[in-house]
Amino acid sequence: MISYSEYLNNIFPGVKVQKISVNAGFSCPNRDGSKGFGGCLYCRNDSFSPSYCIPAQSVAAQIKEGKRFFSRKYPEMKFLAYFQSYTNTYSSSPEALEKLYNEALAVDDVVGLVVGTRPDTIPDSILQILQEINTLKPVFLEIGAETSSNETLKVINRNHTWEDVCSAVERAAGRGLRCGLHLIAGLPGEDTDQILNNVRKACSLPIDTLKIHQLQILEDTPLCRLWREGKIKVSPFSLDDYLSLCAEIVDIVPQQIVIERFLAQAPPQMVVAPKWGLKNYQFTNLLNGIISRKKRSK
Repeated sequence: MISYSEYLNNIFPGVKVQKISVNAGFSCPNRDGSKGFGGCLYCRNDSFSPSYCIPAQSVAAQIKEGKRFFSRKYPEMKFLAYFQSYTNTYSSSPEALEKLYNEALAVDDVVGLVVGTRPDTIPDSILQILQEINTLKPVFLEIGAETSSNETLKVINRNHTWEDVCSAVERAAGRGLRCGLHLIAGLPGEDTDQILNNVRKACSLPIDTLKIHQLQILEDTPLCRLWREGKIKVSPFSLDDYLSLCAEIVDIVPQQIVIERFLAQAPPQMVVAPKWGLKNYQFTNLLNGIISRKKRSK
């Protein structure tokens, strides 16, 4: 299994590369009424936004602040501008998006662009812009699929379909863009078989990377309220069960697809369940131990 750092090193040989998150002040179509209101049931954007991501600041200012944060430890590091918060292809104007992307790429030591988005907000006009940028600096498109089940997508108020995911990936990959999919394990009504089916269907698409993480029930989200009221059934993973699931996922993901991560890490005070208290590297070490033991037993 190729690690994400090895994957990046193949694209940027001999250079240590770090993502710098950017909050460009976007919204989502299922927040502003275009498709719905309230957002996804589980979503709490401040659970993964670094402190330097202040939308009142310009994109360039946020990146420069992020550079100061990371370069203390690695002064020779290069950076990927990561448009992470909300839906980063959702704009009234492709030209306005292009201006923001180029502002990020103009900052010294920024060597590429990562754009997080939904599959239903990637028209060909925006793919054309990303394709042109990709001829100059690498572009990575991260698409939130979450599940392959249209029934689950309705339950979590996602307001797009699996067919939207397939269309977005195929059109983006057809333009030479590097595509990654994001999946959540443990969504309401989904058992292990469904989760593994989600992974298999994701891997049948022309993707380069896969992000998977456990569903976290976070304070001040619709999911948390509905769960506490008994109106929605969610069974948070135990650590051992989730490790076993991830070991199965590793077995079925083709070697050419890089698994970027397995773990979500919201600030502890926000997390209702599951409370594992692990850093990403600690989880990865535990998982690698299980995978090694499985190989030795064969």
